Amino acid sequence: MILKAIVEDQEYSLNVPESVLAGCDDYCDKLDADMDGGWQMSREWVAQPNLEQRCQIVADKLLTALEKENHKLGMLMAAYILKRLPNVESVELDIQGEIQNNTFHLRDAPDAGATEAAAQVEQAAAAVGAPTGLSRMQAMAQAGNDVTKVFKVGKAWRFSVYDHASGTWQESPLIATEQEAERLRQAAFKERYEALIGDGG
Repeated sequence: MILKAIVEDQEYSLNVPESVLAGCDDYCDKLDADMDGGWQMSREWVAQPNLEQRCQIVADKLLTALEKENHKLGMLMAAYILKRLPNVESVELDIQGEIQNNTFHLRDAPDAGATEAAAQVEQAAAAVGAPTGLSRMQAMAQAGNDVTKVFKVGKAWRFSVYDHASGTWQESPLIATEQEAERLRQAAFKERYEALIGDGG
């Protein structure tokens, strides 16, 4: 697998062989064990680093390995990141040593993520408290009011569904691509439309 490491305007493609990925579990577990006791992330002490912070710490070690041209260490650090963030594409490394500024770029969410997002959207689309028994035309218009178009948030996409029970807008999870967001929006729209028709229409 390939992890791109971006250092200022330079890009390194780190090709980690499957054999290294398959055989580095013990090493990755040792890294995790080292971080379990907390870690100094630049000026801040983090008692229990979360997954992203652990990968940022390892990315800092990756930067050191690249600077020292220690290919073996670099390969192991890249393997850790690839194993812990399965859909990672690249990492931007902060050369000032600010560990928390190491940034990861992910590919489109894998199917599992999309399925989870769909489940959350489905839950939000359940028309609790909404009028039912509308005609098809009325339901179409109401569903259009209740489900927004997709909109961009940073590098991701989402849309909102109106919750009649609480009188608030429920935002969908962040979705990696506009196409996937549109597909989930259509599913939410259809669900709301059918709920509004209810036993009528």
